[in-house]
Amino acid sequence: MKKIAFLVVALVAASSANANEEFGTLNPDEMTWQSFLERAEQGESDMVLCATGYMLTKSGKHEAARTLFLNCAQDGYTGAMTWMSQLDNNGLGGEYNPDAAAEWDRRAAELGDPVGKFNFGLNLIRGHGVARDEEWGRRLVDEAADYGLAIARRLQAADYDPNAVTPDADEWKYAPMF
Repeated sequence: MKKIAFLVVALVAASSANANEEFGTLNPDEMTWQSFLERAEQGESDMVLCATGYMLTKSGKHEAARTLFLNCAQDGYTGAMTWMSQLDNNGLGGEYNPDAAAEWDRRAAELGDPVGKFNFGLNLIRGHGVARDEEWGRRLVDEAADYGLAIARRLQAADYDPNAVTPDADEWKYAPMF
């Protein structure tokens, strides 16, 4: 009886292996962070992967979020560009890099993203990660406000004083470098 049971188990296992070879993975692990990361590491990006980056960074998994956001940003998702900026500007999942942060904001702004316009405008007003240009910065903030971005309207109402929108900012970050 044990031999028959063993034979049945062996046949089932062999047929499952053949089915996997013939049809691929029959029940893939689809909705886990690890599966999203594996897809991102293979160069994939789509709206679901990009949104997963948000959940990852909010849960403190910044390096994993960076992997997802980088693919999405390189594929033109402006929301991922502004998240890459946030990660670079705060040294999350990588080094603190204000130049890279400003560059991601610039790219998002050029593609018409209101958050990108606001962020890059604020970078220009402060001269953070980019040469200071208050006039251009104010124009970008105004464009973001025209889109209805509430924080941009708040900055306008405060006569473009950055402390009105980032009162708890680490001031050392925004001090002139020379």
